[in-house]
Amino acid sequence: MSQNTSAADLIRTHLARVDQLRRQAHTEGWQSAVDEVKLLQAHRFRATYSDFLQHPRYAPATRFFLDELYGVHDFVQRDAQFSRIAGALERLFPEAVAQLAVDLAETHALTEVLDQKLATHWQTLDPGLPAATRYILSWRLTNSRESRERQLTVIQHMGLELQRLTRMKSLRLGLRMMRNPARVAGLDVLQHFLESGFDAFSSLGDARPFLNAINERESRWVQAFFEQPMDACSEALTRELTSSN
Repeated sequence: MSQNTSAADLIRTHLARVDQLRRQAHTEGWQSAVDEVKLLQAHRFRATYSDFLQHPRYAPATRFFLDELYGVHDFVQRDAQFSRIAGALERLFPEAVAQLAVDLAETHALTEVLDQKLATHWQTLDPGLPAATRYILSWRLTNSRESRERQLTVIQHMGLELQRLTRMKSLRLGLRMMRNPARVAGLDVLQHFLESGFDAFSSLGDARPFLNAINERESRWVQAFFEQPMDACSEALTRELTSSN
């Protein structure tokens, strides 16, 4: 975190970027393309991590990532609550918690930026193309490998911090005690999000095997989407999407 930029400012900057992209998608008429891209990606994620979703130890953390970070949901309410308490978060919690919040906001913003870029290309391509081919072409047209790698780096850092913080019993207890005040203050959606993250990682134990698997699997897909011959890549993605149905 920059010494000259507070956690609250970083959080608000990331969330303002997400809000701007949402408005742009609606104004320019490509929100449906964004939704199609997100739905395809959600199917791919569920196929790639189907083993984790069925594993008692890994399932909660996997669902947290797939539902709360990459889900096909409307996060407007949560983002508004998150932005509203950004300053209080920095004042009331340890620096590590504030940095975790920055990681969450950056992951969210990176995901939205990349999804929106994909959607702008997706909507210009022939809808008669196989979905996998259309997606890979869109991916390559975004030329965003550095951002994809940054996304994985932030996820790794965020996961390790979540694991560390869940071991601090005072923080977990404090979060539970915030349920009623959060509901009264209209922060119930954000409260659910934070508790989901803590619950998922508190049951995970050592998070490194889980995070290493995410990094390895996603890096393999990133490389395939950018470098693998189109036919082979399209066939592999089609198989993955089919296995999630």
